[in-house]
Amino acid sequence: MTIHDSRSTIHDLRMEHRLQKLIAAAGIASRRHAEELITSGKVSINGQIVKELGTKADPDHDHIKVNGKLINPQLKNQEKIYVLLNKPRGYLSSLSDPEGRPLVTELLPQSVGKVHPVGRLDFNTEGLLILTNDGQLTNYVTAARNRVSKVYEVKVKGVPTEVAIARLRRGVTLEDGTRTASAKIKLLHQTETNAWFEVLLHQGRNQQVRRMFDLIGHSVLKLRRVRIGSLTDESLKPGYWRFLTGAEVKRLMGGPSRKKANGGRKQD
Repeated sequence: MTIHDSRSTIHDLRMEHRLQKLIAAAGIASRRHAEELITSGKVSINGQIVKELGTKADPDHDHIKVNGKLINPQLKNQEKIYVLLNKPRGYLSSLSDPEGRPLVTELLPQSVGKVHPVGRLDFNTEGLLILTNDGQLTNYVTAARNRVSKVYEVKVKGVPTEVAIARLRRGVTLEDGTRTASAKIKLLHQTETNAWFEVLLHQGRNQQVRRMFDLIGHSVLKLRRVRIGSLTDESLKPGYWRFLTGAEVKRLMGGPSRKKANGGRKQD
């Protein structure tokens, strides 16, 4: 792996990295959440609290703590964990919730290890969700510049006109003034009262699919994510999970696939 943000001196070889990168690599949180931990004063280096996002540290020389807990051991010889979960409705894609709602991590046994969700699915949205302790993969999949596609199957109330769907394909301005990027949308099937669509996005705005269809007057009744980049698994039932293979991780990160190793497995 290429090492960034490093420097050396004649007397001391130091490999320094930005704090948010180290926290993500330790599996504590995504890089974005790590930035929030830093600015809120929950991170210290050698006993001193730091709040500046540009701060760097070397885990081989510095003692780094998050919420008072040393993370250096987690940065050494950490085994990367990659899980694909078919999230059912009624679970929150988060590591905690002040309201006490069920969390997606509760669907995994403790033996899997500490992982965090990559991006989010709404509380009432079903479908594929990656959980990992690999901050690099998290940042790659969630960064808009990498254009990792997400495909959804959407059931909406009523049957939108082709003109309305064409608006969504081009991109629309949501109620808060944000503009959506172009999307691929195709009709799967319809009845007199409802329609199913497949929607492909390269964005991940909060509740984007629901807000898009609300804008054209057709509320979403059911929503499930069926693909993340190259990842899909029609045999994975809601509430079940499996480990990703090395080849799947490599394809997801934009690299060439290799022969399948360490076959996945499903769990309750």
